[in-house]
Amino acid sequence: MNQEELTILNIGENLDNLMNLDPRGYGVCRILYRAARDYAKEPLTINSAKKLVDTLEEGDIVYIMTGFVLRPFKKAEMDGIVSTMLLARALVKGFNVKPVIVCPEDNLEAVNNLAYVIGLHFQGSIEELKEYPLSIACIPFTKDKEKAESEADELIAKGIPSAVISIECPGANSIGVYHNAVGLDVSELEAKQDILFTKLQKKGVLNIAIGDLGNELGMGTLKEHLEEYVPYAAKGGCNCGCEGGILAKVAADNVITATVSDWGCYGLIAALAYLKKDLNIMHTKEMEKEAMITASRSGMIDMYGDLIPAIDGCNLEMNMSIVSLMRETVESAMKLEKTCATWFEKVIELGFYDENFSDEKLKDII
Repeated sequence: MNQEELTILNIGENLDNLMNLDPRGYGVCRILYRAARDYAKEPLTINSAKKLVDTLEEGDIVYIMTGFVLRPFKKAEMDGIVSTMLLARALVKGFNVKPVIVCPEDNLEAVNNLAYVIGLHFQGSIEELKEYPLSIACIPFTKDKEKAESEADELIAKGIPSAVISIECPGANSIGVYHNAVGLDVSELEAKQDILFTKLQKKGVLNIAIGDLGNELGMGTLKEHLEEYVPYAAKGGCNCGCEGGILAKVAADNVITATVSDWGCYGLIAALAYLKKDLNIMHTKEMEKEAMITASRSGMIDMYGDLIPAIDGCNLEMNMSIVSLMRETVESAMKLEKTCATWFEKVIELGFYDENFSDEKLKDII
């Protein structure tokens, strides 16, 4: 192990820990993280960030899928859409790619307004996105299961993306029912984006899913663990009578789990900023604040239904603090590469992090 490898490992640990800060205290984030970490064999943020760095090239199309609509309000929630837009910004800054936001119509106003916050031009089609620089496109996806196949095929015909990333995107269970966090049926409210994600996955497209409970698209990767330990996840555990449980069927190849899905995405953005050695890829706490306020003013609601700038019950200050700490983590590591070089050498020399030190032992100590 060399200095850069040691830094990357520990930055990943830092970002994973920050995105799994548990202010509620009920521990679900740590249940998910245990399984996700066992699956990835390294910090989740770094794992997915490295794969994006190895895959993306200038001009590539990247799909970002989001949009969870909540009952009884029938409005889309804040979690997912805010980080989707900030990730789009990060990918344009870091790779000069072409982000396509795929979401239900409920998110369109927020996407349009948030484009001003992140400094990118809003385009209404993939054709326009290809033509204009510094842009994003937004494509609303159907809520009608009968139309999902054809809509997915039409999108794919316009160009296969290099990556697809889902963030707090609803996922149907094994019998096709979509659930909210307490096991109620929300199928009629949700866009059927599973179909598009699965088609792209089968075509070998790099895929990453970010979630915070298990009812999100892609979380089927952690099936056995979540069915055992997450409330409402097991078959028969939901409250709608379908007997299928809330766990999403689709299993992504790469998963990031966090207390709040947006925080998982921020961890990914921060990891990209370090790997690319460009702090500007990671947004500031001031931009986070403006994005949350703008999303709220565009009709996005908190998890509890409040029409205020909050995400999953976490207020502006907490979200800004998470962003600030992640950004400081990356900035400090870049600044201290030379200053602390001797310390890195000494730590590596004593073997704690060498190749023989297994990930299992490391998890037990950290």
